[in-house]
Amino acid sequence: MLDVLAITAPIFIIIALGYLATALKLLSREQVRGVGTFVIVFCLPALVIRALAQRPISEVFNYHYLVAYGLASLGSFAAGFLVFRRLRQASVANAAIAGMGMSVSNSGFIGYPIAAMVAGPPAVVALALGMVIENLVMIPLALAMAEAGEQQGGSARRVMVETLKRLGRNPLIVSIIVGGALSLARVQIPVAPLKVIDMLAQASAPAALFVIGGVLYGTKVRGQLNELGLIGAGKLLVHPLLLGLMFWLLADVPAPMMLAGVVIASAPMMSVYPILGQRFGLEGRCAAALVLTTLASFLSISAVLLLVHP
Repeated sequence: MLDVLAITAPIFIIIALGYLATALKLLSREQVRGVGTFVIVFCLPALVIRALAQRPISEVFNYHYLVAYGLASLGSFAAGFLVFRRLRQASVANAAIAGMGMSVSNSGFIGYPIAAMVAGPPAVVALALGMVIENLVMIPLALAMAEAGEQQGGSARRVMVETLKRLGRNPLIVSIIVGGALSLARVQIPVAPLKVIDMLAQASAPAALFVIGGVLYGTKVRGQLNELGLIGAGKLLVHPLLLGLMFWLLADVPAPMMLAGVVIASAPMMSVYPILGQRFGLEGRCAAALVLTTLASFLSISAVLLLVHP
């Protein structure tokens, strides 16, 4: 329990600093949004490029794990999207962002450190394959659907063209393409650009968490509890349960990787979730969902560890 708390406590401390900075008027909400723009335009793309370019996919490729994690993530996304569209009568963009919150884990900052403690070295492989699914499938899928939803009202061709144009200007999508190309071509990034990429990537986590705190100040949680509960339940329950089911059906995945995968899937959504939601005016709900889900994940991850790794 204390090991899990040692990992999650710094996250909440940085979030609290962002909240206090806004509450004490040290930063305005507009300035906090500016920090969020810095994260999504510079820091997060650097993190993605570093993760993909420096880790050849061929070295960690495990087909069955990749399929299992991908199907579980797609299933969780589809469940979230349909629930928000049918039951909550949400827009396509709203439902797509909700589905993304249910299917993409904070694998690097919460899931992996805990998985490494209980699964050992195989956790690195699980992290790498999970990031392939998150960065190359889930995030592009959610953003593409959200962008398409923003273009409703035109012909199918016009919607597709406008969506592709917007995605082409999205720094995250561009970074995925660049990082994937560098990984496949096995190109070594020169020392100076790599240092810049590393510095920006290292700033992504604390800056994103700080923004979450700033956005939370003044955010009304009342009236959103049902939506927040659905997103949290989808991320902490549906995602790991689906992954466990996929592992059981495929069966050909080493036990330590199964353990690491379930732990990673049990983590809350990624820390930049509110930053991605900002583009569609959903940063407040995304920030509240992230904080509440991260708090609840202490119990859910602890339960997973007690069940599969007593």
